[in-house]
Amino acid sequence: MNAIVIGGGFYGCMVALHLHEKGIPVSIIEASDNLLSRASYVNQARVHNGYHYPRSFNTAYRSRFNSPRFIREFKPAVVDNFTHLYAIVRARSKVTAKQFTTFAHNIEAKIKPARKLHQEWFNPRLIESVFEVEEFAFDATILKEILLERLGEDKIPIHYNEKVLRFTEGKVITDKNEYPATLVFNCTYSALEDIAGTAPLKLKHEITEIALVKVPPLLSQIGITVMDGPFFSVMPFPAESLHSFTHVRYTPHASWKSGERATPYGQLDEYQRQSRFPFMVRDAARFMPMLKDSEYQHSHFEVKTVMQTNEVDDGRPILFQQQPGQSVYSILGSKIDNIYDVLERIDAVLVNA
Repeated sequence: MNAIVIGGGFYGCMVALHLHEKGIPVSIIEASDNLLSRASYVNQARVHNGYHYPRSFNTAYRSRFNSPRFIREFKPAVVDNFTHLYAIVRARSKVTAKQFTTFAHNIEAKIKPARKLHQEWFNPRLIESVFEVEEFAFDATILKEILLERLGEDKIPIHYNEKVLRFTEGKVITDKNEYPATLVFNCTYSALEDIAGTAPLKLKHEITEIALVKVPPLLSQIGITVMDGPFFSVMPFPAESLHSFTHVRYTPHASWKSGERATPYGQLDEYQRQSRFPFMVRDAARFMPMLKDSEYQHSHFEVKTVMQTNEVDDGRPILFQQQPGQSVYSILGSKIDNIYDVLERIDAVLVNA
């Protein structure tokens, strides 16, 4: 038995390492010249601890369950030297402060009222309550270094700059080579449906903007999440020593469903990138006036992909789908610390292989 992992993001690297630990020869095929260069880098760098999903208990609970393991395993990459504040808006929020508190207790996540100084930073007419929670960030550059070291120590081959075109029984065919494979794990995130013959997965794609800013000095060691509905986040982005700025209304620039457009990354390449940060900060400053003094630096644009079935509750379950009649598995997981759910599913595949 041998395996091919398609995609050298965080999930692809972890899947390859896991297979190697099980004694299965494995290699990685990566379309670019680098690992962890797309969605694994361009995101909020949040180590989810469940708070983000009060309307999807399963997603929240799995994040709460998995985050301690991620923190232990990747401790050098975890940044915990900041205070994270969650604020609940008064109008148009899909949860109340009381409901949010109950939810946090139900998933056994730490929560307490924010200090008076921090509460005073928010507009009391628009914010019902402010809480201090335990939720950290990660440095994607250090995470990449850790994974590269492990892959090198295990001598796992990585084939860069190769695009997988199709699967056939027992074989992966790229634009440069053919590779025999007993098992194939497609971890290409937004490109999951780009390989010829892939069964429809009913995905939703968005071109998204992560704005990077210098926040006012008082906020340099602060993370902010305002929710739930008209929400935004201002999170430490350790890889660039800045803060990411995202807004539920302005971060998505365009969206479409499976089959409605050409390849997602092709759409991104052709997109005329113009920052919406002025709109983000103008709206966020209504809730937290201090944010108006944030200094815009630049933006990263990337494709974000989720399952269409989670439009209503914002849940982010793991997609683990087998190609009909083949030992080929498509994997989509949007939360970095939920990788361990994927590894459990792979163990089940190996038992039956």
